[in-house]
This record gives sequence, C-alpha cells and structure tokens, in this order.
Amino acid sequence: MSKITGQKSRRNGLQSRNIPPSLIYEIWNGKPVYYQDYQDVLVGTKTVQEVRSCVDIEGVLLALINGHPGITINRKENVLAANKVGISISKNDIVCCDIVVLEKKKLGKLQGNYVDVAPKVGIDVDTKADVSDFPNRLDDYLIQKSQKLLDFGVEKVRWVITSMQKVYIIEQGNPTWHIVNWSENIQVVHDCHLNIKQLLDEEEITY
Repeated sequence: MSKITGQKSRRNGLQSRNIPPSLIYEIWNGKPVYYQDYQDVLVGTKTVQEVRSCVDIEGVLLALINGHPGITINRKENVLAANKVGISISKNDIVCCDIVVLEKKKLGKLQGNYVDVAPKVGIDVDTKADVSDFPNRLDDYLIQKSQKLLDFGVEKVRWVITSMQKVYIIEQGNPTWHIVNWSENIQVVHDCHLNIKQLLDEEEITY
C-alpha cells in the first residue's frame, strides 16, 4: 500500500507562511493533511470558509442520509453523530467522518473532545482533504484512511463518491472491498439500508 509522500518537496515554499490551524483537515502520523485548496487561502484568492464548506450535492446528500427514516438504529444502544465527527485514533492520528454510528456504552459521557472510541459505522461523502501529496491522489487517500478506521476497530466504512455515483463498501474482516453503483441498496447497520439514488429521486433533486 502506498504511503503519503512528497510533503517536503511540495510544501517547502509554504513553510515560512505559517499555515494556520484552521486549514488543517486531519492529522496523519503527526503530520497535517490540509483542506483542499488551502493554498488558495494562503495567496488570498479564497477564504477559509470557502475551502472548509461542502458543495451543494455533498451538503444535500449528508442532510438526506442523516434525516432518512431508514437509519433505524437501536437508539437505546447507539447514537448517530454528524458534522465532520473528529475521531482520535491515537495521539498522532486524528481523522474525521461525515456521519458515524457510535455505541453509547463505549462512548460514555460527552466531554467536548474528539471521539476516542471506534464507531460501528463511518460514512463519508467525497472529501475536503488536499490529496495532492498522495501518489494516486484520492484512491490512495481513501484506501489509507479506510484502513486506519478498520485498524482502529470501525466495523463498516461507507464512502460515497459523487463524481462517479459510486459507493465503496468496506467492512471489518472482509478482505474484499466493493465498489457499487449508488443506485444499489447499501447496508448501514443490520437491516438498515440506504439507496443514494432513491434518496435524491424521492426529493426530486436533479444531479
């Protein structure tokens, strides 16, 4: 598996600019993964808010998934969390997921910190990460991040790629990772399924 490389060569010219923490998307192995287009903020062509905000289809999909009645988790045992949930895998690794399903008994009391227990399910729609330091860009980023989540103990990863209208199906203990059309029914937990195309069509949203 490819590892993140090339940071020094691409960022040498930026070190003196003192990149603000607000442009850090995640921390991998103690090194920052910045927001996509963060360099545009440094040169003044975009604002921090612009690079941190999601685009229309991402925002709509996340709202539909989060509010979909098909997400019928056992709410006595589990809780659904959304809005770029920070997951502290270790001191040097902090990643985020758009939506997660967490077990309440593992989560414990909420204390205003990053989640430090493995979610049962992690759902992402595209990514806001700058993937230019990864040899194969999005593919490498997606593979490495998903593996980090599995190694941490996440049971299921569901990753929606809107540009391809595909969903990655990645599960603990299954060496085969699947890519399916988003028109297929996708299991989230137990008998809970989502169909991304159906969600959009039911709302009469064109894409």
